[in-house]
Amino acid sequence: MANGQTLKILLGVGGGIAAYKACELVRRLRDANCEVRVVMTRAASAFVSPLSFQALSGLPVRSDLLDAEAESGMDHIALARWADRVVIAPATADLMARMATGLADDLLTTLCLATEAPILLAPAMNRVMWAHPATQANHRLLVTRGVRTVGPEHGDQACGEHGAGRMAEPAAILQALLDPPPGPLSGKQVLITAGPTHEAIDPVRFIGNRSSGRMGVALAAAARDAGARICLVHGPLAVPVPPGVKAVAVDCAASMRTAVFEHLEGVDLFIAAAAVADYRPREPASRKLKKDTQTLTLDLVRNPDILAEVAAHRPRPFVVGFAAETHDLHRHARAKLERKGLDMIAANDVSAGRAIGTPDNALTVFWPGGERGFAAQPKETLAPALIRLIAERMAEAPVTTPSS
Repeated sequence: MANGQTLKILLGVGGGIAAYKACELVRRLRDANCEVRVVMTRAASAFVSPLSFQALSGLPVRSDLLDAEAESGMDHIALARWADRVVIAPATADLMARMATGLADDLLTTLCLATEAPILLAPAMNRVMWAHPATQANHRLLVTRGVRTVGPEHGDQACGEHGAGRMAEPAAILQALLDPPPGPLSGKQVLITAGPTHEAIDPVRFIGNRSSGRMGVALAAAARDAGARICLVHGPLAVPVPPGVKAVAVDCAASMRTAVFEHLEGVDLFIAAAAVADYRPREPASRKLKKDTQTLTLDLVRNPDILAEVAAHRPRPFVVGFAAETHDLHRHARAKLERKGLDMIAANDVSAGRAIGTPDNALTVFWPGGERGFAAQPKETLAPALIRLIAERMAEAPVTTPSS
């Protein structure tokens, strides 16, 4: 809310007894100069009347996905684009489960899929429901996708039991929504490359690799959650770009290089997680090559070394590279770190089908004078650990960056 900016807050209200607290949240948001639109689930209206939220917000309340009258003024896509931030209070176990599985069976869950705005959940449910493995798994999954949560708190519950499950108080939700805690990369501009590049042989064939882009995408989400502003330059991905991340799609190494240098100004941290093809055909055929010979010879030329060029650029960001090796991992990674003048390099063993195109990865990270290993684990959990290490190294070994 810096400089008196009016934030547009979309408040989703789930069907739980704590829905009455959402009325107080609307009042506090209005007092904080926020414009608030309320979307209720059908179950929520059994606890609080939509008229109450309409009176407090000053705007009509939405609840029906297929509302012809409302859709004519602001359809669900436009409403999702309208919001600067989304908060769901209370977030019931059912609502979290539907979000985790990607269901869009009502207006609120559809908006959660369609929005690019940050989402904050305030869970509220019975203590046993909150502790259930299914709810905890859904919570963890949503967090890995970039959803933030506040609460639940311990205390007396409407059912007469005592334990974790009370919705956080409106004041705590307001603070988490408007003043999120600073992350280790707070205020930093981060440029990340991800995915493979496809080097054209002819209009239908290309030289490529097995990269899915999953590691680079996970790093983009982790850096975003660490408080950074993210630009993700990516080749063809097998996974979606996370919400809240600026994405620039490219196809080949040359277009990736162009996009990187178009977005390099002001960048504090560059992470080269893309599996850029080392070579490309010198002259791609303008027409599809026919299978009329027993052999085919391609004349290949070197692609630009994007990582080395960024490391040599002045002013330069903090530069982190990746090394995919099938043997002598430590020796080759250390040599690449020194040869290209990098600040850090994350090396992984890609022999026997490891790492590339798979959901898991193990890394050994090197920097001048040190190293740290990370055991095999899902890339979505490995990425935040790597981002924390990068932030530590940036703080301990600062370089002249655009924001320093």
